[in-house]
Amino acid sequence: MTAEIQPLDTINEEALQLLMQELGVANTARFIQQFTTGTGNYTEERKEQLKDWTLDDVLEETKRRRGSENA
Repeated sequence: MTAEIQPLDTINEEALQLLMQELGVANTARFIQQFTTGTGNYTEERKEQLKDWTLDDVLEETKRRRGSENA
């Protein structure tokens, strides 16, 4: 049995259709995400976002979130 060689875009389209048919759209998206690389620099972005936080801020936020989980 010889497989016909198809263009990658055709293979990708067929594969996505099969995945969506079997897994659904949301789970197909989750599956694909594990093979894609993100953009940007997470460490630098996070450092910028949290630059004004103190240890007390972190502890307070942790307590707040744990409290809402138990509610």
